[in-house]
Amino acid sequence: MVSTATDWLTRLPAPAGALEPIQRRGREALAQLGLPTRRQEDWRLTDLTRLQGLLTLPLAALDHASAEAASAQNVPGRPENGWRVVLDGHSDPLAGVTLPEGVSELSGSELEQALGHTLARCGSAHHWPVEFNHSLASQVLALRIRGSVPPLEVLVGAAEASLSPTRILLVVEEKAELEILEVFLADSGAAHSHLFEMHLGQEARVRHGVVAQGSGDSALMAHLAVEQEPRSSYELITVSRGWALGRLEPQVVQVDGQASTVLKGLVLTADEQQFATHTTMRFEGEEGELDQLQKTVAAGRSHSIFNGAVNVPRAAQRTNAAQLSRNLLLSDRARIDTKPELEIVADDVRCAHGATVTQLQEEEMFYLRSRGISSSRAAALLLRGYCQEVVDGLPPLAQRWPVIDHLLEGLER
Repeated sequence: MVSTATDWLTRLPAPAGALEPIQRRGREALAQLGLPTRRQEDWRLTDLTRLQGLLTLPLAALDHASAEAASAQNVPGRPENGWRVVLDGHSDPLAGVTLPEGVSELSGSELEQALGHTLARCGSAHHWPVEFNHSLASQVLALRIRGSVPPLEVLVGAAEASLSPTRILLVVEEKAELEILEVFLADSGAAHSHLFEMHLGQEARVRHGVVAQGSGDSALMAHLAVEQEPRSSYELITVSRGWALGRLEPQVVQVDGQASTVLKGLVLTADEQQFATHTTMRFEGEEGELDQLQKTVAAGRSHSIFNGAVNVPRAAQRTNAAQLSRNLLLSDRARIDTKPELEIVADDVRCAHGATVTQLQEEEMFYLRSRGISSSRAAALLLRGYCQEVVDGLPPLAQRWPVIDHLLEGLER
């Protein structure tokens, strides 16, 4: 077992690729930060022995074909009404890809100017998962979006017993429209380190879906940083299941207000899995809107964590924000920790939050069983209805993936 960050850093291959300077800075930062500890509030509930286990994994060396073939039985064909990019953490993500009209690669100077800008605006440029990705990722999918473009599907695969570092940067111009679906798949023992940055220009509209399906001892660390200009609209729907260790960090900032944000997430844990969702929403101008719903289903001896921070400074008058955390326990051995954080300084706002932890309702179970439905089938129906509210919000591309069936497999038992 690697005992310190410095020990791990000395074992990494030399920095290389288009992001070599960032790799060097990331490694310098990690040498200073060390490994997270339970004394840090946002890591207090995390099983850090599992995190240390990531440091024993070699970096992935997949090519596009093997990345797309990972968990091939779960991968549908390429979308007919959209386009697919495969990220493997190793090779050029646009090799063999014809970009549709309205999509272009960022030039070297544009990349230098944009990379890391949104992370800084979100205040997360030096978070440990971000610096971890900085120290590893050697290439980035960096695109500019103009006008209305076909839906984009990003397939991120990781091979067994390896660590796959991937990075995306999107600049969505004024009045542009984009639907994007990211799908994470992992064989047992594989791990993802993923960093996503996106800037939305004025009146831009983005619908963003994330489907993360792990297996066995797989791990996921994904950090999403999104910056919205006035009158832009951003909708993020995330669905996660099957990760022995998971950490998802959506961070959104409305830089001048008058923007709309929707955050909806669903996490399912079972066995002895642990998954943490840390969201941050910051309003920096007037008349911003937020609609946030986080759902959790915890079974077995699993542990689910949700920390939702909403920051409304004095400049953010007439903000309208609602956050709801709904959690469902399927086992008396499972654990759920949910912590909403609202920091409100502005005095002319409408901000509401709520959190519930419940079990399957006996009245609903009795109603279904009284009509001849078995206990296991009744539980499956109730679980499906509970999850469907979030799953239905995913972009249409997700309909090609059997999301609900994979989510509910085995949970009713």
